[in-house]
This record gives sequence, structure tokens and C-alpha cells, in this order.
Amino acid sequence: MKNALIILFSVFLTSFFFGQENNKNDQKRVLSKVDSTKTPELVLIQEFTVNSPIDSVWSAYTTKKGWESWAVPLAEIDLKVGGFIKTNYNKAGKIGDSTTIVTHIINYVPKKLITLQAEITDNFPEFMKKEAKDFYNVIYFDESEKGKTNVKSYGIGYKNNPKYLSLMEYFIPANEKLLMNLILYLETDTKTKKE
Repeated sequence: MKNALIILFSVFLTSFFFGQENNKNDQKRVLSKVDSTKTPELVLIQEFTVNSPIDSVWSAYTTKKGWESWAVPLAEIDLKVGGFIKTNYNKAGKIGDSTTIVTHIINYVPKKLITLQAEITDNFPEFMKKEAKDFYNVIYFDESEKGKTNVKSYGIGYKNNPKYLSLMEYFIPANEKLLMNLILYLETDTKTKKE
């Protein structure tokens, strides 16, 4: 249950487990910060640049093949306004069983942005269930130069209180690890191990 919740927020916060690997220059590839200037709300901002063209990055976020290459063993995508991304982190499971995570596609502009909202299930902490309508993930894609793409994710709707701040401490490194899987996949065409 805890692992499924972690992975759901990985997608929802977009995009992990414990930290991230460093590149050759010993710099973090995924930058994370929590903006609390809009109190009483928090915004989780996570950003990275990947050495991959925007077509490949967009495909990794919006296709079955993409999701199954870097994030989950099972995925089903209906890319349209009002569509969904259904994922299952259980290799022995199937899409539609009790461990399936459903993320709704609120809107998108191809290769520019996608807005997502996860269905809150019984696996979520009680304090989040009554605020489920507030949680969104807005992800921007920008081809910064030929062959490089910048991705910036805004997880919005979190409250500025100790419960959510504690949740952020747990999910930020988990999200960073999953985004590092995405970077590895995009830059080396290596399918990553999904836990």
C-alpha cells in the first residue's frame, strides 16, 4: 500500500525512492523545491533538462510504451481531454484491478503541457481524501535547444501544514528517483527497473 502511494505521487507530482544519482559534474539533475509563498497552499516544483528531443520526452509521458519503459510494468493511456493514464506497479496485476492507479488528463497541448489529476483511493492518507479535488499536476515541456528538453512540474493543492510538509519530505526524493529513471531511459534508451 505504501509503495503504491509513493508511486502515485511520483506520477502526480511528477513524477521516486531515496535520492538521485549525480551526473559527471556532481550536480543534481532533478531540482526540487516547495514554494510556500502562496500560503496556505504549497506548490511542489520539480524540474530537469534531459538530452533528448521533445518528441521522445512527450512520448515517454503520454504513451503505454513510454510509461512501461521508465515507470511501471503496466500502463494504459487514453490521450485526450477527459482521458486517463492508468498504471499498475504490480507486474502480476492487471489494469483495472484494485492496485490500478487512475490519473485523469484534465487538458493538454501537445508537446507543451499536460494537466493531470489523480483519483484519490483508499491507499491515500485520510487527511488528503477530503481535499482530493484540490490536487493537480501541471507539467510543462520546452525544447530548450536542439536535442534537449526542459520539463517543469507543478504539484498544486497541498496545504501548508505539518502533515503535508512531512509528506513532501518523503515524496520529493522518491519523485527525484523516478525522474532519474526517466532521464536514464531517454538518454540511453535503457528500460529501467520498476519496483
